[in-house]
Amino acid sequence: MALPVRQQMKYWGIAAALFLVVLWGLGNVILPFLVGGAVAYFMDPVADRLERTGLSRTAATAVISIVAVVVFVLAALLVIPTLVRQLAQLINTAPTILGQLQTFLADRFPTIMDNESVLRETLASIGEMIRSRGGELVTKVLSSAMGVVNFVVFIVVVPVVAFYMLLDWDKMIAKIDGWLPRDHAPTIRRLASEIDRVLAGFVRGQVLVCVILGVYYSVALALAGLNFGLVVGAIAGFLTFIPYVGALVGGGLAIGLAMFQFWGNWWMIALIWAIFQSGQFVEGNILTPKLVGSSVGLHPVWLLFALSAFGTLFGFAGMLVAVPVAAALGVIARFLITQYTESKLYNGLDSVPEPDLRVEVTLAPEPRPRLEPETGAVILPPPGHTAP
Repeated sequence: MALPVRQQMKYWGIAAALFLVVLWGLGNVILPFLVGGAVAYFMDPVADRLERTGLSRTAATAVISIVAVVVFVLAALLVIPTLVRQLAQLINTAPTILGQLQTFLADRFPTIMDNESVLRETLASIGEMIRSRGGELVTKVLSSAMGVVNFVVFIVVVPVVAFYMLLDWDKMIAKIDGWLPRDHAPTIRRLASEIDRVLAGFVRGQVLVCVILGVYYSVALALAGLNFGLVVGAIAGFLTFIPYVGALVGGGLAIGLAMFQFWGNWWMIALIWAIFQSGQFVEGNILTPKLVGSSVGLHPVWLLFALSAFGTLFGFAGMLVAVPVAAALGVIARFLITQYTESKLYNGLDSVPEPDLRVEVTLAPEPRPRLEPETGAVILPPPGHTAP
């Protein structure tokens, strides 16, 4: 027999509190394991597909690991240094760009750009802030992501954890399934399947969309000759997980830099605009419908709140678990709302159908006397006897 609801809530509440305490206390230590688990979760569908082609689980895991190592080495040697260098150059060039914008506005609109103009002072302060705080911001971002643990340990532990978790992923899922409370196992499996669907639809799908668009924007802008094109493409691709924000921020930044660089060459400015328009067309009509789906139940506002809250409370490790926890809480919230809308608390007692009090009565047939063959006497049945 299942435990009372109050006791179940107590035990599950204690388990959730312990999880948060462990995450808060060991966030820096368990960071490589969280990253390795995330990598294994992302790569599990690829391993399953390789298994369907005839490879063993070990061979599929080895193939994925080799490809991942090659991609990481190429990115570390070619892409990341160029990205960091262009970002630093953009930060240093920002005051010059804003200064030229001040000159342009002063020539076109002298009344609003005099020496005591608020707009002039604002642009000057923005330029100085970007130059003084930009490098500090980049340093903090990189140090918060990689300085939590020793860089060498991080690079070594993550691939090892990801390899073994990917190798034994199905076994771990089966083992965890065996630990589920028997009374609630079907419901937990259904909720876990829904959470996995949301994560697979949003996280895996949206990450692929961000990567594809980021690569497209970066390569296209670089080929078009735009300065800092790699940084602009990376920013636009990273912000694509928020609808319209990636296109607006990346497109506005790219067109602004294009106007600064190609002023008077309107064809080049139109080309930069066309690059972002084509990217948005491909995303809205091909990538998002195919990779993400029409509805995954994870609203971008809820996602941003989860990232902000968990990042503030638990640091970078909290940001890694923010999306899975947000997806799980969203699925559980929808489940609880469904339970609520089907309950008497929502529908009221009047909505419960009255029981049918009608009783069907079946009358037994009258008992019949029978004739004794030997004596010819008539024998009456005893009281309460029913005829066959």
